[in-house]
Amino acid sequence: MHVYPPPPEQPFTAHLVELRNRLLRVLAAVVVIFLILMPFANDLYTLLARPLLQVLPSGGTMIATEVISPFLIPFKFAFMVAVFMAMPLALHQTWSFIAPALFQQERRMMIPLLISSILLFYAGMAFAYFVVFPMVFGFMVGAAPAGVAVMTDISKYLDFVMTLFMAFGLTFEVPGVVVLLVKMGWVSVAKLKEIRPYVIVGAFVIGAIFTPPDIISQFMLAMPLWLLYELGIIISGFVGKTATPEDEPYRPLDEAEMEQEFDRMEAAEKHEQDKP
Repeated sequence: MHVYPPPPEQPFTAHLVELRNRLLRVLAAVVVIFLILMPFANDLYTLLARPLLQVLPSGGTMIATEVISPFLIPFKFAFMVAVFMAMPLALHQTWSFIAPALFQQERRMMIPLLISSILLFYAGMAFAYFVVFPMVFGFMVGAAPAGVAVMTDISKYLDFVMTLFMAFGLTFEVPGVVVLLVKMGWVSVAKLKEIRPYVIVGAFVIGAIFTPPDIISQFMLAMPLWLLYELGIIISGFVGKTATPEDEPYRPLDEAEMEQEFDRMEAAEKHEQDKP
């Protein structure tokens, strides 16, 4: 039986060069997408502001309190959109860089997790835009005292909605994180169920920190966080922990397996000796 020696390891500098090249590809993709989106920067910002503009009273508008804001803010948002659109490429480049160091079983586990993480993050942003924003902005505009005109600065609005986008995008990653923890054997499904009360309290604390000081937005973040945690527990119950050599009972090698192991060791030793 012929045994192939293990491939030679690359020097550390080669890994740095590969990492630099992959980062440059991601950066180039962001720049290209941004250049494509630049002519549509104002339209993109109008689309972003639509949930607020739709609930403002008749004649209500947004304002710009800084001289350069009407020019700079739409391009700033266009660049953020370019970064979000380049996320799949960034994760693909990250995966291509670390995949050679993983075992086949780990690769089979990571690929669906990477794909689901992208889709879940985009789903969280869509949930924030189509569900959370109309309710939050409607509540805020409706709660304004009589005689107070709601006129939000475009820069402050961008900062506000990007915070919510990130909060809900990361919140929707909870099922993937829970499944990964169980698959890696770091926590059991029983333990996840045991700490459920603490997770519920933590969800409302996170909602209070990363959302405006109103009960609606806090509830809108805490409830999905809790429900997605429960979804992660359900999925983990079907997936279970990945079997590891430590989980298997000890079994001594038979003669054929011992011979294969000796052949592999001899081939590796010969390969080391043949190195210049």
